[in-house]
Amino acid sequence: MRPPTMSGHCLLAPIPESSSDYLLPKDIKLAVLGAGRVGKSAMIVRFLTKRFIGDYEPNTGKLYSRLVYVEGDQLSLQIQDTPGGIQVQDNLTQVVDSLSKCVQWAEGFLLVYSITDYDSYQSIRPLYQHIRKVHPDSRAPVIIVGNKGDLLHARQVQTHDGIQLANELGSLFLEISTSENYEDVCDVFQHLCKEVSKLHSLSGERRRASIIPRPRSPNMQDLKRRFKQALSSKVKAPSALG
Repeated sequence: MRPPTMSGHCLLAPIPESSSDYLLPKDIKLAVLGAGRVGKSAMIVRFLTKRFIGDYEPNTGKLYSRLVYVEGDQLSLQIQDTPGGIQVQDNLTQVVDSLSKCVQWAEGFLLVYSITDYDSYQSIRPLYQHIRKVHPDSRAPVIIVGNKGDLLHARQVQTHDGIQLANELGSLFLEISTSENYEDVCDVFQHLCKEVSKLHSLSGERRRASIIPRPRSPNMQDLKRRFKQALSSKVKAPSALG
């Protein structure tokens, strides 16, 4: 499954200082997870700045914040980059405490592997399982991304492998080249923003519905009292005229 193309409707701007007459945008919290050297940081920076930077120092987890306009909606976007030191043993992920906190904090997820690294592909399923363990309601949207799609000569993971995994997990899948195609990178982040925004709308409707008071049943004693008052007023009316 592939996210619909939306890159023509995305604008980025710094988050302005709040003021009394400024309508605060929706907060969107995303996390980008995956093994080391798969291009997570490059994807985030490419989306936010349109620039591709190929080499990064191993990160310990950096938070990016921007004001984003997606199809006319104003969103306050926060993207958590995560360390790549994920060990997979017997399909179980040894997740460090900081990563678990990140998963708990985030509302939408990109799971990234490199098509040139089969081990990074194998880390996706345990990461997905950990997300569903932290978010058991299965509502948090997840997109699986096969990155470095331009390095076909070094491919270790076939496209159909990514599609099959995404279908098994019930997620969207997209194979991209962060270095060569900004539009695909933008589409992935925009689609995830929209899915999280939909969750906000649904939860807001449920909260509003829960606080609407139920209509009160008619009070029979009160109805009888009003009926007697109406009868007495009709009885007194002729004598007043006489």
